[in-house]
Amino acid sequence: MQAGWKRALFAAAIVLASAAGVIQADEPDAHSAQSAGPQQKAATPEKRVDINHATVSQLLQVPGMTETWAARIVRFRPYRTKQDLLDKGVVTSQVYDRIKDFVIAHRDKE
Repeated sequence: MQAGWKRALFAAAIVLASAAGVIQADEPDAHSAQSAGPQQKAATPEKRVDINHATVSQLLQVPGMTETWAARIVRFRPYRTKQDLLDKGVVTSQVYDRIKDFVIAHRDKE
């Protein structure tokens, strides 16, 4: 009789552990939400910062931008598109993912 009781207790423990895992999987991970920081909405095209003409201090207004990356963007100008930031190796893909919705590359009229 004692073996049946142990099996029932073991089965109940598995069911509870499974249910706890399902509930936990539905909840957002607090650690990942904190490390990602608040999500910024993409800027409208009129409010995006022009990577071909902005100063370093103007580029620093872009969420996720650092002074080092802003200086690199200025140093390697001009750009045909903002994708050039990746294609020319000016910024990493992680940096590009942070700033791409907030920048634009206007070309000079010829």
